Amino acid sequence: MRSGGDAARPDVGTDPRRRAEELAAVAQKAKAAADEATRVAEEAARDAELALAAAAAAAADVSALPRATGASGSGPLTAEDLDRIRSGYATEGAALELGAVVNGRAVPDVQVRIPLAMTNRHGLIAGATGTGKTRTLQVLAEQLSAAGVPVFAADIKGDLSGIATPGTSSPKLLERTAGIGQDWSPQSFPTEFFSLGGHGTGVPIRATVAGFGPLLLSKALGLNDTQESSLGLVFHYSEDAGLPLLDLADLRAVLTFLVSDEGKAELRGLGGLSSATVGVILRELIAFADRGADTFFGEPEIDSAEFLRTAPDGRGIVSLLEVPGVADRPELYSTFLMWLLADLFNDLPEVGDLDKPKLVFFFDEAHLLFADASKEFLAQVVRTVRLIRSKGVGVFFVTQTPKDVPSDVLAQLGSRIQHQLRAFTPEDAKALAATVTTYPTSSYDLAEVLTSLGTGEAIVTVMSEDGAPTPVAWTRLRAPEALMSPSEAAVVESTVSASPLQARYGAAVDRESARELLTARLEAAAAAARRAEEDVAAAKAQAEYAKQKAAIDKATSAAEKKAQREYERTMRETASPTRRPSSRTSSTSVLEQVLGSRATRTILTGVVEGIFGTRRRR
Repeated sequence: MRSGGDAARPDVGTDPRRRAEELAAVAQKAKAAADEATRVAEEAARDAELALAAAAAAAADVSALPRATGASGSGPLTAEDLDRIRSGYATEGAALELGAVVNGRAVPDVQVRIPLAMTNRHGLIAGATGTGKTRTLQVLAEQLSAAGVPVFAADIKGDLSGIATPGTSSPKLLERTAGIGQDWSPQSFPTEFFSLGGHGTGVPIRATVAGFGPLLLSKALGLNDTQESSLGLVFHYSEDAGLPLLDLADLRAVLTFLVSDEGKAELRGLGGLSSATVGVILRELIAFADRGADTFFGEPEIDSAEFLRTAPDGRGIVSLLEVPGVADRPELYSTFLMWLLADLFNDLPEVGDLDKPKLVFFFDEAHLLFADASKEFLAQVVRTVRLIRSKGVGVFFVTQTPKDVPSDVLAQLGSRIQHQLRAFTPEDAKALAATVTTYPTSSYDLAEVLTSLGTGEAIVTVMSEDGAPTPVAWTRLRAPEALMSPSEAAVVESTVSASPLQARYGAAVDRESARELLTARLEAAAAAARRAEEDVAAAKAQAEYAKQKAAIDKATSAAEKKAQREYERTMRETASPTRRPSSRTSSTSVLEQVLGSRATRTILTGVVEGIFGTRRRR
């Protein structure tokens, strides 16, 4: 039996309030623990998802690797394959470093490179949109400049202008470059900016119509073979006639003259040239000028030697042609680049094989050059590409697929950097199969590799220092050291303002040419025609005067004879005693009688009015 004191103390276990507080505290702790567990679980889930994604990507990369007999490790190449590639790309002289071989992962001790001396054997950079062609072009341009080789390239999208600005570092960039053995550091390169006829910020590039020539102009105008031949006759006529063709207005003036009344005789003298064909050419020329092409043609014409310059520190100057709106004027862009190549070919001396080229020329969007080209035009391109290397110039065509380049041109290209190809259609698959057959035998399943290359990766084969093709190498390409995006507008503008070429080529010059000479000739011909008309009119007036004077003389003579007869008759009559002459008749002379006659007055009035042109209209 409990004591009274024990009965007075409250029982904690049975106190509802205390019990509720304890349970609430326990619940709060449990909730906090649950929240922490949930957070940890969510983080673990996210980590697991990332790990699964990475594993899936790695598995995809591994599954995408082509299987080859004797493959070992994580890639398709054996140790012997890697040794063969390593020795195939070893050089004794200077070289352009492209990147490291990929064998499941990048192998930094197996480097892929192009011998500098072999860059004048031309090359091809191909790949689908977004696979890294422009960055590859930039990598080559930077290294060529560093080696003292000038570079010319078209900056179609504008991002090549970044070559004038040092690049920007990032952890991702440094991780990539370290993985391929590239000692990356930001730097810029000496750059000149150009524009077609002043359409843009750069120094204007112009060419005369005569310098451009009928073949390239026909390509730009989209003329057929017959019209192209006719345009050649017009150029020949202009040269023989001493009519310089400097701008499109000059050519329009010559064509207009040939179909005019004044020029029909000249047109007939140009055998094989019809007025209908001239009319077609004239219409195409006007439409061409309306698209803004007329600003490109004129003077001062750019000297192609301007693209062969080096900076004071010995680095080659990178000349970038700004071509905004290529889609609007593709024919002008492509034919201009071909004109520049042809001009270099004509001006440069033969130098044979050099340790490094005088210039490397990158022809971006090369498919525009060959689209709808005539046989004669293609033959000219093939000839230029084949022979210009002896002038020390290398040409790299940049396009989406090798099929964009004619086989005769493709056969002249010693280096090939092929980015990813996409085969979505039967035509694409056929093009892929054709591309595979053009590569040397290798351990790769190229049909599979070419469709699975990552961005910034390419299949490479080049010409070795011995002139033999190197082994095919799946390559992870180096990163540019300059900015991989457009330079700021202020950088471009200051570069152009400081260029010595701006003072030389900035302002257009309009000297006397075919248009002015034809105008002067036509005005002189018109003046001569007016003088001839005046001479004819004067001769007619003189003849009329002589005719009327003769009539007067005849009438006067007849009147005098009549008067003489009348006088003699009168004298005979006065000698008769039966008749006496009147005093008025005897006092009037014979001449007065003649001049006073009505017939004489009528004749004299007509003569005076005919001479002075005062006859009234009736």
